[in-house]
Amino acid sequence: MSELIELLKALIEIPSPNPPGDHRAIAEFVAQWLRDVGAEVSVLSPTEKPDARSVVAVIGSGDPVIMLHAHIDTVPVGESEAAAWSSDPFRAVERNGRLYGKGSVDDKGPLAAMMIAFKKLALSGHSGTLVLVGAAEEEVGGQLGTRWLADAGHLPQCDFIIVGEQTFNRVATAHKGVMRATIRTTGHSVHATNPDRGVNAINAMARVVLALENYHHELSQRVHPLVGVPTCNVGVIQGGSTANAVADQCMIRLDRRVIPGEKPEVVQAELRAVVDSMELAPATVEVGEFLYSSPFESKLQTSLGKAFLECSSSLTQAPAEPVGYLPGSDAKHLIGLVRGDMVIFGPGSYEVAHAYDEYVDIGELEQCEAVISKFLQQVMQVGVERHA
Repeated sequence: MSELIELLKALIEIPSPNPPGDHRAIAEFVAQWLRDVGAEVSVLSPTEKPDARSVVAVIGSGDPVIMLHAHIDTVPVGESEAAAWSSDPFRAVERNGRLYGKGSVDDKGPLAAMMIAFKKLALSGHSGTLVLVGAAEEEVGGQLGTRWLADAGHLPQCDFIIVGEQTFNRVATAHKGVMRATIRTTGHSVHATNPDRGVNAINAMARVVLALENYHHELSQRVHPLVGVPTCNVGVIQGGSTANAVADQCMIRLDRRVIPGEKPEVVQAELRAVVDSMELAPATVEVGEFLYSSPFESKLQTSLGKAFLECSSSLTQAPAEPVGYLPGSDAKHLIGLVRGDMVIFGPGSYEVAHAYDEYVDIGELEQCEAVISKFLQQVMQVGVERHA
């Protein structure tokens, strides 16, 4: 068994579901493994959640500064999902060229590949600084993981960052952001035997939902070349208390996906405008509780970015062209740290993440590690000018 597969099996068999987000065991394993290869390692967590431990390992000094980033948490295994698994999700099972287990592709596969590449560079000698981050809390937004690490000054400015996620080993340079909002309509409740005496908040909200559907279709006119179009989806609706009364309250929560180039203040204004365009009186409506997560985009304009794309293409035989990554990632929290390019890269598909019988293709996993190792050996031994 290769060291890469052995390492990934060990990572899978240390459960790290989030919630609840207790990362102590997985963080200590990763930290000790990296100490054993000679890295300077810190295990860090915010006071708000001491169990949300992230690992930051460093070898070398000087330029270039390159970061490898992956997250150490997974989504939890729900009851229905657990019943559908063909094996224990926290036991790594190798079958038909795949390695099955919770986190095998999201995100312990990319993490294992990065750890092996980190070790190879540590043992071979190099110039520059290599940072490996095993981040907590990504599955719940990363605020107490990568965002906290960046804001607290625990991460350095970098010339190039690789964020490990599921891209089929294509080089992704963009992902969507998201704006979430809550809309509430208020009416007047009366007995359902004479509903015209009341004001039905659900009926008012139905008009809002249809307006948001029209807005969603209008958004298809905006197209980003890598991640496609922005979207608007109503995912939750709650209203009324009983069938024999006119509903005086209704609430929806919506998810507005944001493409690179869209401004959060403009998106908020658009959502308010959709609602304001409806004549709902005598019902009233409120829009608020906005939550925003930014999109990410990198242009691959530096020599390090171009070198990584070339390394990937040469080993995977994929076109030397960047792609988009449709889910979000911790890349959004790292934008302020990168003075060059940042990419998202890793084996497998996000379609099998967050699902039963999650797996990573072993060939893709090995290919991912080979690409990262080749890139690091090339640019940290020979040297590539940072901003050429």
